[in-house]
Amino acid sequence: MTHAPRGGPRYSRAVFFMDVPMSRKTYPDAKAALDGVLFDGMTIMSGGFGLCGIPSVLIAELHRRGVTDLDALLGGGIDRGTATLVIGPAGSGKSTLALRYALSAVERGEHVSLFAFDERIQTLHLRARGLGLDLEGAIASGRLFIKQIDPAEMGPGEFVASVNEAALQDKTRVIIIDSLNGYLNAMPEERALALQLHELLTVLGQRGVSTFLLMAQHGILGPAMVSPIDVSYLADTVVMLRYFEAEGAIRKAISVVKKRSGMHEETIREYRMGPPNGLSVGQPLAGFRGVLTGVPSYVGGSAALASAKSGSGENG
Repeated sequence: MTHAPRGGPRYSRAVFFMDVPMSRKTYPDAKAALDGVLFDGMTIMSGGFGLCGIPSVLIAELHRRGVTDLDALLGGGIDRGTATLVIGPAGSGKSTLALRYALSAVERGEHVSLFAFDERIQTLHLRARGLGLDLEGAIASGRLFIKQIDPAEMGPGEFVASVNEAALQDKTRVIIIDSLNGYLNAMPEERALALQLHELLTVLGQRGVSTFLLMAQHGILGPAMVSPIDVSYLADTVVMLRYFEAEGAIRKAISVVKKRSGMHEETIREYRMGPPNGLSVGQPLAGFRGVLTGVPSYVGGSAALASAKSGSGENG
């Protein structure tokens, strides 16, 4: 172990034995040691000197992260101060994905603001309860704020002011806009929306706020699906959700098509919603080709498909 000058950070050497090549590096803390190497089901054997080698420290960091295969798909999760665009057809799970990240942030002690254009708050409560998500507890903690937005009553300038107020006065660290379709209804001029959204995301990023932008695409299956507006260039990360048909059932797939702040998986995985954690991400869909078109071709074994009993089929 090497020591920094008195009062400075302590660095420690940790050796990890995993299902990936062994890593021997020096890290400032457990968070840095675990960044970018985690996935569900992995086994970690830790050793060495210093804080990083203490199992209880690593376990505490794992609990804090709420590690899932979704974080592995995203190359370690969502980075602070970035904007994530989640796109997909109606009911594919965009809101559930964002809500899962929101509740994880609340569990870490962070404040979250959700601006709902499309879904009534009562419906959101019912869906969260069916998915096994403790939405009521998060709201009761005072760290989750949900505001219903009616585009007919609130202009785009007033909405932006509300978002900035949440980031500045309420010390919000995660903001969810559900959805951009509703925002577009408040500001039908596409060019004006893109300019205002760019300015808003820049300000939020400078304040260290992570923003989730949800957008429903027109259509359900096939190549005819289109987005009402292209704002993918404004987002740091783009997550795509799709329906696809396999074995006589409609299933969902998830992929990350862009991440400016680092590496990410290029696989397409099955995506299911249901208790106890709200959602789950399966293995890469290596047995299919053309999943993102909605009508894939079978080219191999389907062992990677999740059992139909593993999720509740709740949409969001």
